Amino acid sequence: MSKVIYDESKIKTLSSLEHIRLRTGMYIGRLGNGDNPDDGIYILLKEVIDNSIDEFIMGNGNRIDITILDNKVSVRDYGRGIPLGKVVECVSVINTGAKYDNDVFQFSVGLNGVGTKAVNALSKWFRVVSYRDGNYKEAIFERGELKSEKTDKIKSSIQNGTLLEFIPDEDIFPEYAFNINFIEKRIWNYAYLNTGLTLSLNGEIFSSKNGLVDLLSDNIGNETIYNLAHFTEKKLEFAFSHTYNYGEIYYSFVNGQYTSDGGTHLSAFKEGLVKGVNAYYRKNYKSEDVREGMVAAVSVKVQSPVFESQTKNKLGNTEVRSWIVNDTMSAVVEWLQKNSEIAKKLEEKIIHNEKLRTELTAIKKEARTAAKKISIKIPKLKDCKFHLGDKKFGEDSMIFITEGDSASGSMVSCRDVLNQAIFSLRGKPANMYGKTRSEIYKNAELYNLMMALGIENDIENLRYSKIIIATDADNDGYHIRNLMLTFFLLYFEKLITSNRVYILETPLFRVRNKKETCYCYSEKERDREYARLGQNSEITRFKGLGEINPSEFGQFIGKDIRLLPVTIQTIKKVPKILEFYMGKNTPERRDFIMQNLLEEIDA
Repeated sequence: MSKVIYDESKIKTLSSLEHIRLRTGMYIGRLGNGDNPDDGIYILLKEVIDNSIDEFIMGNGNRIDITILDNKVSVRDYGRGIPLGKVVECVSVINTGAKYDNDVFQFSVGLNGVGTKAVNALSKWFRVVSYRDGNYKEAIFERGELKSEKTDKIKSSIQNGTLLEFIPDEDIFPEYAFNINFIEKRIWNYAYLNTGLTLSLNGEIFSSKNGLVDLLSDNIGNETIYNLAHFTEKKLEFAFSHTYNYGEIYYSFVNGQYTSDGGTHLSAFKEGLVKGVNAYYRKNYKSEDVREGMVAAVSVKVQSPVFESQTKNKLGNTEVRSWIVNDTMSAVVEWLQKNSEIAKKLEEKIIHNEKLRTELTAIKKEARTAAKKISIKIPKLKDCKFHLGDKKFGEDSMIFITEGDSASGSMVSCRDVLNQAIFSLRGKPANMYGKTRSEIYKNAELYNLMMALGIENDIENLRYSKIIIATDADNDGYHIRNLMLTFFLLYFEKLITSNRVYILETPLFRVRNKKETCYCYSEKERDREYARLGQNSEITRFKGLGEINPSEFGQFIGKDIRLLPVTIQTIKKVPKILEFYMGKNTPERRDFIMQNLLEEIDA
């Protein structure tokens, strides 16, 4: 083996934009193809809209027009417009911007001077136009390189503001497509957090009069035990209520940025709320009894936010804790004093939670005792070495939930033991619809699954980054998939709302000749590949995961794994959906099945 020469010629200096293109993940997180709401193309859109939101927050412009057509994105705001002499620098030179000046932008998300530069560098075509006091400046870039610029006068009727247009680069985001549902959800969040702002997405209007109250009402519906509490001041806004559902649901934001992983502001809000409740009732209720069944939204404005990553999913500022705790506590006490009837309902809910927790504690003890008699290890779990939270491979950890040993057999021999675990179901798990949480502890299989995932007390202790349901593509497989989703939605809803649950896509067909082998995920793909490879090619139909040879299966759970994320648009629709599909048989469901039944005839 020849020795690699390490000298001055090996030392390279990249420009800022070159570095963004080479180390994209450092700036926008994951890449993806648009199938996940956290994929890079949505981060690009967010970075552009954030700048327009910052203008609104500072009192400039009350409308943002967004258009997405054929993967071309256009965002026009009506703020002050970028100073014309700095238009090119503001979108192409790292650490250039007004976000460092607290007099210009007091509560901004984009404090690092990177946002639009990353969009520019990662777009095959990028255009910026600033309209300012009767003049405009336009600059056009390709993959971060300036191609043209011009300055001229504009008609007096054209309002000040900034127009940004871009087309994501297919070299960075291959075969991408925007999912309009993901974008609509993000736009609604902007509207809820900025009352008085109107956003337009492809002509559809998004606006909110009641802020976080509207957010909870639209997402939770009318299933709350009491009317929503709402508090708002300059730096803090929150709304909350309780439902009869299990678990807790939170929406948290910092300077308009959705913090999916929470952070200091969310933990401080929880602490302040419990302290406020106990101060009013002059009791010492446990925090879990106060918060069980809670739905809440909290938004804070911080002058110098510190996030744990470039994608800003979790706030790290510790200095905000004390004032959020104190303000929340005072507001909760005052609200309960003004709403005595609601205060009675809230205390009834807390006492009910306390009773359920006590009963559940006894059942948990019995279940743990029984589990110890079976085995020290969790039955049917083939664990991996690294888990969520581990610095090494933690974010890549995943667990496959399979139907039976035959299905998991192929996976066991070809999985990556460092970060891929397998839990084998014995068949169809119990339908948990309409049952209390204590029933989990009476069902050995679901209890073992819950313990394997590490979510008995809180999903904060989740052991895997991804939970992947891997069932056959037949009626039994679909039924098991629905049963598992019902289980998660009923008791561990946050697993789905935080985008932790996925469906594994595996090939239905293999088409091959002597020279080439192709795996197809649909009949359309099968027919196309058969026509391409010729009539002498062979077609194999995989009826189950267990039929796929381990030597073949490895590629389907490797770097080219295909995962379908399980998402829900609004939580308020979940109870009706579960009742329809998983509740007692009804004439409506029978009619639905008869109208949508597909008969498959195996040749």
